[in-house]
Amino acid sequence: MASPQCRRDPCGVVCLLLTYFSVLYADYVVVQYVLIPTFSDSVWCSLHGSVFNLILLLLLACHCRAVFSDPGMVPLPDTAIDFSDLRSQSSRMSERGCEGWTVCSRCETYRPPRAHHCRVCQRCIRRMDHHCPWINNCVGELNQKYFIQFLFYTGLASLYSMLLVVSAWVWRIRNEREGDADKDAVESPSKHLIVAHYIILLVESVLFGVFVMVIFYDQLISIITDETPIEQMRNRLMIKDRGPSSSTSSPSSSSSQLPHHASHHTRKPKLALLREVFGRGSIFCWLLPLHSSPPSVGGVTYSALPDYDV
Repeated sequence: MASPQCRRDPCGVVCLLLTYFSVLYADYVVVQYVLIPTFSDSVWCSLHGSVFNLILLLLLACHCRAVFSDPGMVPLPDTAIDFSDLRSQSSRMSERGCEGWTVCSRCETYRPPRAHHCRVCQRCIRRMDHHCPWINNCVGELNQKYFIQFLFYTGLASLYSMLLVVSAWVWRIRNEREGDADKDAVESPSKHLIVAHYIILLVESVLFGVFVMVIFYDQLISIITDETPIEQMRNRLMIKDRGPSSSTSSPSSSSSQLPHHASHHTRKPKLALLREVFGRGSIFCWLLPLHSSPPSVGGVTYSALPDYDV
């Protein structure tokens, strides 16, 4: 497993800083301008503050795990590999259960099925979903769980902050109607500042909330269909390239033209697919950024080289 590290991608670093700034700003506005003025004389202030900060704590924990966890990098060989005899080696691969392994010309190594090369990380990633600048890392086989948890808690925090801001805004409007005009005139500068913070936080919550929920839905669909976006795009391009002639061909011939993971893929139950990502423990543990044992696909143990002669 690769050691935890942060990629030196300028876009990714900016997105990381923007993420942490947005979280800290949301916490500041909710506590300073929403909870304290609205619920200062009630137990609801402590309750909402504790729950909201717990959500943000889990959000940051999941984000850090997604950033610094190994997404599933294919190990590089210690010595250079000779690719001069690939045809004879391919038959040996099939005989020894390593069918589906391919060669990455950029990493100059063999990679297991469903692994793809990331141009940003400059490594092959097992079951690569995509490279996400918001975590400055790839989303792959070993950190997809933390990425989805980060999306979930971001959406939950966005919804919670919107509800708190709306409730505080309604409370202020009701109090202003019941108060006198002189008091409103004295508090007008503070009032404009509070309203500005409310508007900024609402815009931030709506934008981030809608954005992460769309990605969250897409991630779940990718898991239960057992097909990453890269594989979906590749399969669509292959079907498009075959053209109308594929409609007249037999199902067996059309399936033989698909990639190995699609043509010889056994459909698994949806719950089993979810457990491969989130772990085989309690469903309650799916919400926590706990370490789960890496999945094994077809009994293949990943190493720098498959089990055949080089």
